[in-house]
Amino acid sequence: MSVCVVIPVYNSPYILEVVKDVLKCGYSVIVVDDGSDEKVDCKGLHVELVRHEKNMGKGEAILSGAKKAKELGFSSFVTMDADKQHISSEIVKLIKAYKEDSIVIGCRNFEDENVPQSSKFGRAFSNFWVNLETFKKLKDTQSGFRIYPISILDLKIKNRRFDFEIEVLALHSYAKRDIVDVDVECYYPPHEERISHFDKLTDNIRLSRVHSRLFMQRFFLLRGFIWN
Repeated sequence: MSVCVVIPVYNSPYILEVVKDVLKCGYSVIVVDDGSDEKVDCKGLHVELVRHEKNMGKGEAILSGAKKAKELGFSSFVTMDADKQHISSEIVKLIKAYKEDSIVIGCRNFEDENVPQSSKFGRAFSNFWVNLETFKKLKDTQSGFRIYPISILDLKIKNRRFDFEIEVLALHSYAKRDIVDVDVECYYPPHEERISHFDKLTDNIRLSRVHSRLFMQRFFLLRGFIWN
């Protein structure tokens, strides 16, 4: 299996710590700086750095990482957030679950006392809609800890921010490609150390729109049944 790690980042003070931890595990790393106010500097680290001059969204950063991974000859890539939530040593669990051209989702352990109730509700809400849209029983559709095949570049994805991670699952499923999940451990820092660029108003509106569109296309236009 030819796999690298793509880390999209926007204004995270933990990015170098995350990168160094991944490198210790022996993986090739692509960092996508999505227009951070202070440009990410990976000097001295053996990584590929892709830079957006302005913030374009997490989805766009992941796609930029996918293009670079393809250019470098990788057939798949792991995505990790830059906030230290995802644990590098858990990548091996995703790799073991991977099958050709599949998406593997790391299902996070939400038993930690630091996991906010809003995250638990958000995951349950997202799972309900994605499972309805894909007819798959997925346990953590909001997790950004995933393996993607390079073939996601062939999908006609319209959304480029946090809503990307929902749409890509649906379109991948409609293309008759597999999605699996595997339980992983994660780290949830205390509230005062937590970093999130998720806007509860704007991004929830975007997510509601993409769910509405996918639901309508799935059940009224038979998307995934007679067209991709």
